[in-house]
Amino acid sequence: VPCISTDDLPAPGSATSGVAGGLAICIAVDPKGAVYALGDKCPPVNQPLSFGKVSDDGTISDPVLGTKFSLKTGEVVQWCPSGLGKLIGGLFDPVGVPTYPVKSSGKSVEVQVDVNYKANFEAEYWSGILDAQGKANGKYY
Repeated sequence: VPCISTDDLPAPGSATSGVAGGLAICIAVDPKGAVYALGDKCPPVNQPLSFGKVSDDGTISDPVLGTKFSLKTGEVVQWCPSGLGKLIGGLFDPVGVPTYPVKSSGKSVEVQVDVNYKANFEAEYWSGILDAQGKANGKYY
């Protein structure tokens, strides 16, 4: 799914945000020029990861709490090391961010996301709850 224009790719060592399939995506470029796509919501308080700093060690740092996430896997490398981070992060278990395959295609950067994720989630959520017609499956009488 197209996410951002190749003209909008950030400089090496930085990141920007985009939207692909309705999901907020962080597009990060490491100092060597490799491009990565991650979820743009940092746990534990969901600030944008795209405001973070991309490091030489293959990580991106949360701009507020300092948590470092792996660009390749999205796993936590260092959980909430800053002063405020220790206070808030101590209340939550370390949680990574999702990563997505990314490629350049023509004039856009494409990210492979599940465009049916929301529909699939809501299909399970609404199962068994009566709709406006009174039937759980959404069909009319």
